[in-house]
Parts: sequence; C-alpha cells; structure tokens
Amino acid sequence: MISNRALNMPASPIRRLVPFADEAKKRGIQVYHLNIGQPDIETPKEWFEYIEKFKTKVVAYTHSQGILPLREKFSEYYKKWDINVSPDEIMVTNGGSEAIMFALGIVCDPGDEILVIEPFYANYAGFAAYLNIKIIPVTTTPENGYRMPEKKEFEKRISSKTKAILFSNPSNPTGVVYTKEELQTIVEIAKKYNLVIISDEVYREFAFDNKKSISAFEFEEIHDRLIIVDSISKRYSACGARIGTFVTKNKKFYNAALKFAQARLSPAEITQYGTIGLLNSSEEYMKNTLTEYQKRRDVAYEEIKKIPSVVAYKPEGAFYLSAKLPVDNAEEFIKWMLTNFNVDGKTTMVAPLSGFYATPNTGLSEIRIAYVLNSEKIKDAIKIMALAIEKFNNQKKLVGESKVD
Repeated sequence: MISNRALNMPASPIRRLVPFADEAKKRGIQVYHLNIGQPDIETPKEWFEYIEKFKTKVVAYTHSQGILPLREKFSEYYKKWDINVSPDEIMVTNGGSEAIMFALGIVCDPGDEILVIEPFYANYAGFAAYLNIKIIPVTTTPENGYRMPEKKEFEKRISSKTKAILFSNPSNPTGVVYTKEELQTIVEIAKKYNLVIISDEVYREFAFDNKKSISAFEFEEIHDRLIIVDSISKRYSACGARIGTFVTKNKKFYNAALKFAQARLSPAEITQYGTIGLLNSSEEYMKNTLTEYQKRRDVAYEEIKKIPSVVAYKPEGAFYLSAKLPVDNAEEFIKWMLTNFNVDGKTTMVAPLSGFYATPNTGLSEIRIAYVLNSEKIKDAIKIMALAIEKFNNQKKLVGESKVD
C-alpha cells in the first residue's frame, strides 16, 4: 500500500528528534534549540507594512511565474550583486525548496544522478528521493575544514547518468564560503562533462570577516548551464513566508520550470506583496543582522573550542557550525541530552550531522549547531553540551567496564 518512494524518503535529521525535545518540555525542561535554522531576529517592519497595504476583496491566483512587481524588485536586488537577470529570467517559488525541486526535475529523469558536496543541506536527499534521483556524494572532512574536494574526487564519481552538481555557497551545514578558485573546480567539471550547475545561494548575505560570497553567476562561461536557487527566509528572517526564486538565463530551463509552476498554480498572493516590502527594507537591517550573526558565530566557536578533543573550524558564512565531537554516536548523544540530562532545568538540542551525509556510516560523531539564538543563550547552551559530553562518556566508560568485569 506504500510506495517505494515513500519508504525510501529520509526523515529530516533537523526535525526527526523533535519528539524527544517535546517530551523534555513536558517534563518542564527548557530546551535550547540549536538544531534548526529558525532565526530569532525580527522580520523587517516593511513586511508588515506591505501586508497591511494589500487590500483586496478576493484572494486570487497570481501568475505562475510570480507577480511582475516582485520579479522586477528581485531583478533590482540581484543587480546589486552583479547578477544581471531580467524579470523573465526569475521565477517566484514556494520557498527555496520548490526552486530546488524544479531544478532537479528539469535536469534529471528517474534513475539519473547528481553530485553533491557532503555534508550537504539534508533536504537535498529528500528532494532527490521524492524524484527518484540518486545522490552521489563527494565527501569533505572536519579535519580539513570541510573545504571543496579536489577535482579528481569529483571525476571519480561521474558516470553516464550524472546530470548536475548541486551545492550551497555559503554552505549549509558547514559555514564554508568557497573561494573563486574552489568554484572554478566546479565550473571546469561542469564544462568538461556537460553537467548543469545548481547553485544554492540562500545565505549569500552571510559572509563574515569582510569576506564576500561569490555567486556562480560570476562565471559567464556557464550561464547556459546554470540555475541559481534562492530564498528570502534567512536573510529577512521570514522563513514562514515561503518565498524563493528560481533564476536562470537558459530559456529551455526556464520554460520547463514554468510548466512545473503552472501545475502547482501559483505562489501565495499576499506573501508576494509582503516580499516587495522586504526588498524595499533598509540596508541598515541587513548590516545589523550580519553584525549580530558574526557576534554569535564568534561566541559559538569560542565555546565549542573549549571542549577537549573537539574538531571545529571557524565558520566563514551562513549561520551554522559543524563540528566533530568526542562521542561515538552524536545522534545517540543528542537523544540522551534530551531524555537524561539537564543543568538547572535546561538542556541543548543540536542536529546530528550524519543525516547530512549520503555515504553510509559517515559523520556519526559530528553535529551541526545553528547559532540562531542570542549570544548569552548560545554560550549557555554549549556549556551545557560540554558538561553533557563529559557525563555521557563517563557513563559509557562505566558501562563498558562493568561488561568487562
């Protein structure tokens, strides 16, 4: 009665442990949620102003591409980043997730393969499973700071079924911001093997220490094989708006995506008008947001480096930190923190990084921290986690010794 597609769909590593957190809360435990990229920074006031201004007697369908005034505003926004695309090269989607689904559906048939740099945004695996596409991972490691793999590592994994390379920059979950030289590796592989590049640039604004995230669009020679997927969710703290974009200069890609868009009818009308407000918000908002996240990044990194034997590099962008902990199984440890450990009625929830890998039994000791709470809460949360690691390992050691006895 259940399809193989449904059976093979992976559960989200970000959300699947939520029932353990819910049970902890029922027991009166305060849970620091560092597991999910839900910002606590207030959404710009312009969102609410534009929603208020939107007056209609009928909430109607919009154009499947999205309303023209919004696509025009996105075109203006992209020009600030030297991404010169017209409104008819931009499609408004129901979040960045739908944009990725459109991109994968356009370039792959069931059974085809896409290369991903792992660890990767966990939902890539879900999207691929839904479309019966096989993810082929090219692995990075915490020991080398999760940097871009060498060209030969990609080439080892290319087959006649490989259709595209999908990656995020800045990276979710590692916080790496790829250099132009690293991106050149992707460009050369795509050209040599006739692959499409799907560049997830949701965290474009979040590059720290005066770094600049480089868009794949800067490589003019790949405009015919490039799809950019994007979202307002993180930069404007508007995750619930569910507005993203599918951007390409390839007309065949665009026209194919439009057929998918027509099948799902349209994005929500009112949130599109709210998004025009977001794109009109002050530059000061984004500047202050970046400053705040850099501060949180510094606190998260400083605290986690205090934990003995941890392997972690300072994130360069996004708002995530991936680290290898001195535990055998991070998911088991996270569950234990939620069910058996607290400090003064508080405990910490992070995401197990194994769910961000496609290679079996990889990343078992690794976690992702989303530093989306204020600095004091982050500091307290990681201090709690440090104490939990010590107690968890001591208990495991005692159990092991009792078995030997």
